[in-house]
Amino acid sequence: MANNAVDARSFSWAVDSAIASESASNLGESRVHSFASVVDGAIRSSTASEADLGESRVHSFASVVDGAIRSSTASEADLEAFPTHYFAFASAWDKRTVAARLFTLAELKAATNNFSIHNKIFCAGSISVVHRGKLFDGRQVAVKRAEISSKMKEFQERFGYLWTLLLRLHHKHLVGLVGFCKDKDKRLLVYEYTKNRALYDYLHDKNNVDRESSALNSWRMRIKVALDASRGIEYLHKHVVPSIIHRDINSSNILLDATWTARVSGFESSCFMSPEAEHVYSDTRVLTAKSDVYGLGVVLLELLTGKKTTLKFGINRETSMVKIAGRVILGWKMVKILDPRVGAPHVNEEAEALEIVAHTAVSCVNSKRKDRPTMTQVVANLETALALCDSADYAVVVGHTFGASKE
Repeated sequence: MANNAVDARSFSWAVDSAIASESASNLGESRVHSFASVVDGAIRSSTASEADLGESRVHSFASVVDGAIRSSTASEADLEAFPTHYFAFASAWDKRTVAARLFTLAELKAATNNFSIHNKIFCAGSISVVHRGKLFDGRQVAVKRAEISSKMKEFQERFGYLWTLLLRLHHKHLVGLVGFCKDKDKRLLVYEYTKNRALYDYLHDKNNVDRESSALNSWRMRIKVALDASRGIEYLHKHVVPSIIHRDINSSNILLDATWTARVSGFESSCFMSPEAEHVYSDTRVLTAKSDVYGLGVVLLELLTGKKTTLKFGINRETSMVKIAGRVILGWKMVKILDPRVGAPHVNEEAEALEIVAHTAVSCVNSKRKDRPTMTQVVANLETALALCDSADYAVVVGHTFGASKE
């Protein structure tokens, strides 16, 4: 390749630095304009040939985005000038290409059968709704948009920030961005589709016919889901610069794909957090990465107990599952609160694994932020727990094998 070819990694870092130089509070929709300009200018300043750039057509797309978004009168025809345009750059963290397509509203209407109610996926606690869709190439996607007028403005205000943030994330335990759509006052985000819905559905939805026979009705699978999610959150905290605080970790935002791999979603409330800001927020007790740790701790307790975060008892009386579970676990009576759909552990290794998960959960929901573990420590604990489950499964298999041979 010619010496003057675009260095994808250097370019990615240049773009990343341009975003990082702005404070998180300023990354509203207006940042889309300058971001596209940065992209356009960075590539146009290069003398790389089209062959060097490959088929991505990034330079053409960047100019279309920049011009269309800057123009308040931009029509859908402006955005259709390049019917297969993509915005792509190399991820600075894993050296793989991250790409997102600019969809037209007509394409997404066709994919979702005009946003049919039959294709709607209900997401608890979100400022938007999600519809399942199928693209012209056969791929299934999840299309997120604001449906209620009162939430439309909030989603629009976050839109520019969201798609620039999501383009920077590439991890197997995060739900990936496929593309986006900006059409007049409409704002839509297109995500990878996760076939097996949200973790919440399997733990708490009584109308879910799969609850009793679910793949999640084993302790190994539940620990694996917890580990998957914790790895995704650790990536946000440790491997993105500046780091990202998710701010809404809960079982509704942990989705399960076709292979039952857990993937974190629901980035509407997320924010960037530089090390300096982390220190300030820590001192003022407003927001830190430990907020995400607390959220995951609650999810761990849900996985162990099968209960919601608020427990009802008696007449009009409620209490926190965190308080009850914490007292029981610290009193070494964990078996009393385990989800009966999975039952008590079968062998010592599995029991030990659950003890690790339980005590990790309690430490995560500690009322004192400074005493909560980091996500890296949580990942290490859950890796140990999963390894114990694997050794327990091996012991059971070997035991069955020897038992059969004796007969």
